[in-house]
Amino acid sequence: MKYADARAVVTGGASGLGNAVARHVVAAGGRVTLLDVQEGPGQAAAGELGANAFFAKCDVTSEAEVNAAMESARAAMGGINLLVNCAGVIGAGRVLGKNGPMAGDFFTRVVHINLIGTFLCDKAAAAIMQNNAPSADGERGVIVHTSSVAAFEGQIGQAAYSATKAAVAGMTLPIARELAMFGIRVCSLAPGIFGTPMLGNMPSEVQESLSKQVPFPQRLGRPEEFAALVQTIFEVSYLNGETIRLDGAIRMQPK
Repeated sequence: MKYADARAVVTGGASGLGNAVARHVVAAGGRVTLLDVQEGPGQAAAGELGANAFFAKCDVTSEAEVNAAMESARAAMGGINLLVNCAGVIGAGRVLGKNGPMAGDFFTRVVHINLIGTFLCDKAAAAIMQNNAPSADGERGVIVHTSSVAAFEGQIGQAAYSATKAAVAGMTLPIARELAMFGIRVCSLAPGIFGTPMLGNMPSEVQESLSKQVPFPQRLGRPEEFAALVQTIFEVSYLNGETIRLDGAIRMQPK
């Protein structure tokens, strides 16, 4: 499939990696629907991208909202053949913190957003994709998860975050195997340290210190690099069931 033919849904599309993906899709001639819980920024982001971009307010932890948003996206774009799951939270916190043990509700919230939210979007998009006309390869759609290097080298304070990102990577292969019968591929991307707005709020000396931890190139990842790899996954049909690190060869230390 060619990126100009993409009919993409991007969760967390109002900012960061999700917004970079949305911009890349539109620049290539495709259509995109941004899903985000932030209505104002989401509407503004879609408006900046022009007539081929749409927005639907969506809390990915709500099955009803996810289903409604996917149907809205399908109607607006004339179909869905790409889902990119970028909605998520860092959820930093120690198991035994200064104020006592981590609250179970805190851990559960991170799981609901990062993991269950990804699953709810997967199944809603796949239910629509299965009815697409197949390509010459028999392909009907592509699903991309956002995992993290924290899935493999979680740092102190990342117990909740790492658990969800490892789970997202872990469900990639079984879902890919199941959806193969419908011609739907599933891959995960595991980014390292990227220059997103969330990181941009940190002091410059912290950002510089993080950059120096990357072997090569010794800098923060660029959101457009993440977006370019999403395009590669979409267009290279033999990529399936895989989790791909995008990290400059970094291996995270305990803290």
